Amino acid sequence: MTSSTTGDGRPTAEVPVLNIANILTVLRILLVPVFVVVFFVDGAQDAWWRVGAFAVFALAMATDYVDGYLARKLELVTDFGKIADPIADKALMAAAMISLSLVHELFWWVTVVILVREVGITVWRLVGVDHVVAASKGGKLKTATQTLGVGMLILPLPHWVWPVEWFVMGVAVVLTAYSGIDYLVKARQAAQQ
Repeated sequence: MTSSTTGDGRPTAEVPVLNIANILTVLRILLVPVFVVVFFVDGAQDAWWRVGAFAVFALAMATDYVDGYLARKLELVTDFGKIADPIADKALMAAAMISLSLVHELFWWVTVVILVREVGITVWRLVGVDHVVAASKGGKLKTATQTLGVGMLILPLPHWVWPVEWFVMGVAVVLTAYSGIDYLVKARQAAQQ
């Protein structure tokens, strides 16, 4: 059990660590190796296995939205969830991007830029450097474009869709860099107040 606080800082009832939100977070972590195995069946060249890999990726990403919603709605926020949720998110995105780079369907520099930002900000939050600030609209848009772009790359889409995939990934890279800088600036400003 861990204690939780209301929005104004007052303590609330004890929240069990074993709750639906945390179970979904753990499920997302467990889906990471499943995604990798399904993706690499037949050297990542079989269209139906790629659709299967996309289904695993989409399911895992859906749990990210659902666990956060349930944690807030049902007041199931725990210290475990605060740590495990961003780790689960980054592990899934890292597995997908590294897998795509290994089969030469995503430039390594794109994978490195996005993962350095994601891991850097996650570590920043976990170790409590300066102040943690809430996710911005830019950060949420970054996550949406990363998910859309990576999801499109996982699917065996026809060649004529590739420019759209690369446009979405380009937007994702720009938003990733922008939201990372924005986060650090806001954290510094919060620290100085």
